Amino acid sequence: MDPVTEQWFVDRTWQSPDWTVADLVAAKAGRRVSVVLPALDEEETVGAIVAAIVPLTTGAQPLVDELVVIDSGSTDRTVERAAAAGARVVLRTDVLADLDPLPGKGEVLWRSLAATNGDLLVYIDSDLVDFDPGFVPALLGPLLTEPGVGLVKGFYRRPLRLETSDAEALDSGGGRVTELLARPLLAALRPELSGIVQPLGGEYAGTRELLESVPFAAGYGVEIGLLLDTHARLGLAGLAQVNLGVRKHRNRSLLQLGAMARQILAAALARCGTDAGCALDSGADLVQFVQVSGEWLPSSTCLQVGERPPMSELASESSTQRPREAATERQRGSAMSEVLARVRR
Repeated sequence: MDPVTEQWFVDRTWQSPDWTVADLVAAKAGRRVSVVLPALDEEETVGAIVAAIVPLTTGAQPLVDELVVIDSGSTDRTVERAAAAGARVVLRTDVLADLDPLPGKGEVLWRSLAATNGDLLVYIDSDLVDFDPGFVPALLGPLLTEPGVGLVKGFYRRPLRLETSDAEALDSGGGRVTELLARPLLAALRPELSGIVQPLGGEYAGTRELLESVPFAAGYGVEIGLLLDTHARLGLAGLAQVNLGVRKHRNRSLLQLGAMARQILAAALARCGTDAGCALDSGADLVQFVQVSGEWLPSSTCLQVGERPPMSELASESSTQRPREAATERQRGSAMSEVLARVRR
């Protein structure tokens, strides 16, 4: 790493975060915290994650002020299990209801800004196994105690939950898109960010002020987009990272990872000033190949690689209607509808 990045790594990386919940509650100083779980067909895991976080929402002075699962159109029992475990469940069509939803994770993260009231937001993926609720205070630590930090990325060891005889691959072989795409891409186009351990990790926290000021890639490009946009707005000093230990989740097939990588590449190229051609063409196809009866045949997938504008552009004309206690009601006012009409254009 270059000296600037190396010094940032020393100053803004917490290898063994030791903030206690009591310490962080004292440091909140009136700020509210929202924990958001984006979910799509995660009935097997979402309930346990919610149940693990619920204790952080209790007591006279809780660390977490609201726990929200925002559903991206699940067809299984994700909604029921999340609600039964203690989360407030918001459907993606419940917020910004006049704007047709785009498919993808980034879309529901963007909508979560209109469905929550926290000054700080913590995002946790809903497919995690053996979830550690300590993720939440660890991610909040730099935001609550270090002036100037706008985005905190979690990093971790990622076991590969696939059948293999390679012990090393099983122990730390996850994050294939990170190692094969994201890290080389950042090294080539944004080397200042080479100190980020998990640029694509789904566990991170940010200030509402920052998150409402940047666009959101609608699909899997959301994490790389937020990282690059935060760096552009706040510089390295606005970024921090904390060690969360181990992260276990559902590993995806290579074909699924290829589609994910296409969306990540589009978001990164759009932010790095390259001649990316139709990188943000929402109708762009990814051609992959599958073997059928001994023959290799092309399989084309149309991917959503579009963007949503900064939420502040929608909220600026209806700031008094941003949700505080009744999240889904106040965003439905006429002023917001007028702004949504402009977004469509």
